[in-house]
Amino acid sequence: QVQLVESGGGLVQAGGSLRLSCATSGGTFSIYTMGWFRQAPGKERDLVAAIRWTGGSTYYADSVKGRFTIPRDNAKNTVDLQMNSLKHEDTAVYYCAAGRLTLGPRRSDYTYWGQGTQVTVSS
Repeated sequence: QVQLVESGGGLVQAGGSLRLSCATSGGTFSIYTMGWFRQAPGKERDLVAAIRWTGGSTYYADSVKGRFTIPRDNAKNTVDLQMNSLKHEDTAVYYCAAGRLTLGPRRSDYTYWGQGTQVTVSS
């Protein structure tokens, strides 16, 4: 059974950094795209960054380009989200997800989801 477990959320001041981690188990993740989504209260769940497990192709939303990166560790089966220069508008629940479509941009492109972790950026 595929499982995704996020960790690393918390409270940080604007301009600071935070690193989220997604631990994966129970699947052949080499065939997946791994994505990080976020959802703020009253808003849609949007893709922030994604990486193809094999090959390392990446996607970043315009709002996070140059600030966020999505490193993966094949040996540990983890996919992180390194967030730098955080802004108040980055406040959201962040979700790790896995899907078969290469760098799929939509929520429906992802089959497996973690439980989410809260990130709060104080201004």
